[in-house]
Amino acid sequence: MLCIEELINLEPFQQLSKEQLEWVCDRAGTVELRASEVLAHEGDPGRGLFILAKGKMNLTRRSQGVEIPIGQHEAPSFFGEIPVLTDEPVPVTMRALTDCNLYEVKPEDFRKLLHECRDFERMVFRIMERRLRGLESFIRGREKMAALGTLAAGLAHELNNPASALVRTLGEMPAAILELQRMNLVYGQRNVEEAHTQEWLRLRDQGYDAILNNRLDPVTLSDREAVLLEWLEDYGVKQAWKLAEPLAEGGIEVKSLNQIMERWRNDNTELREMGLHWLSLSFEVMSMIKHGLRGAERISELVQSMKSYSYLDQGIQQEVNIHQGLEDTLRLFAHKLKCGIQVQRNYDQQLPQILAYGSELNQVWTNLIDNAIDAMDGIGVLEIRTWHCDRFAHIDIIDSGSGIPPEIQTRIFEPFFTTKSVGRGSGLGLETVRRIVENRHHGMLSFESHSGRTCFTICLPLTESFEGSTS
Repeated sequence: MLCIEELINLEPFQQLSKEQLEWVCDRAGTVELRASEVLAHEGDPGRGLFILAKGKMNLTRRSQGVEIPIGQHEAPSFFGEIPVLTDEPVPVTMRALTDCNLYEVKPEDFRKLLHECRDFERMVFRIMERRLRGLESFIRGREKMAALGTLAAGLAHELNNPASALVRTLGEMPAAILELQRMNLVYGQRNVEEAHTQEWLRLRDQGYDAILNNRLDPVTLSDREAVLLEWLEDYGVKQAWKLAEPLAEGGIEVKSLNQIMERWRNDNTELREMGLHWLSLSFEVMSMIKHGLRGAERISELVQSMKSYSYLDQGIQQEVNIHQGLEDTLRLFAHKLKCGIQVQRNYDQQLPQILAYGSELNQVWTNLIDNAIDAMDGIGVLEIRTWHCDRFAHIDIIDSGSGIPPEIQTRIFEPFFTTKSVGRGSGLGLETVRRIVENRHHGMLSFESHSGRTCFTICLPLTESFEGSTS
């Protein structure tokens, strides 16, 4: 049975009268735990106030499927007041590190004490506030790391294809260039007249232009490839299909081949076909360069997006292009969007830049876009609309997902409130959005939602400076 001496070791209980302490001792239940036993799991309903008389308890919280230690309670101490006073599920998993002796005070008895003793109530709420701030600080750090991990994984996914293409291109080019040099040497030994050589070079240069500027549409390209394949086979070229595609990409026509190859038809040397191979390989090399350049540009674009997203080389507050921030965020979510989500952009091209905390606004876009993607379960329409009137920039982020149930719409900005399963959501994403928009930027945040359409609207001042606003 709980005794008064154990209670008065806890500062809040020192505010209670002897009669109140005896009342608590009479009504407290006994709980004994072996080391590693769980007292309560994260997400369980609140049970009551626990008084730890002996032993040590470990507190963990699930994040991205992993149990993360966030603190400990060592006797003498009390805990469990947060779910009792907020009517929220238990925010952490409580597990015995050693054999523990605890006493459990029922929620209604704990609330009765709070109402009867103002000093006790004040001290309990102060302790609860410190604990909530500590939990919130920890979760914010984990959320930022998790968001960074998600973006890093997406960035790695997006970088993989262009990087692989670039490596493959560079790996194939040396052999192709050496073969072209060999062909040039063989051709040069025949002392062919300048006019004929210039004709080959003209076809090559025209082909380069066609490849670099995408002169041929896919249908024309396919038809031309079939015609060229037939001509090459009639000419007697082995594995003619290998030459048909690059020659078609270079815009070569059968008429040109008839003219330029006429003098080589009866040649018994390698030169009978070598011009065709030279032209085809030249086009292949140019295609390699083109695709390698595209890969390099894509890599550069992604790196620039990440750099711009985090505003790595700029001050805390700067002139921010809202559209650029939205686009940088969308690029980093490309791996989630490409499978079944259509993005519609309706940007006000006259929207001016605003003075803002750029990286924090990007947190807003990240949270809202990520939530929209989750709401659509990977399939739907994501619309982003910007406009301005009076002295405010307006940004609408709209998804075609299932919507927010009416019964919880008044609570979605509450800290720690989430509809996601344990370990998937912290309940701080929308609270962070609200804090950044309203507290940091003196803006306004609103939403409307029903099945098939949810719209979050952010209004930001166009000219105001927020220096010194840190709440």
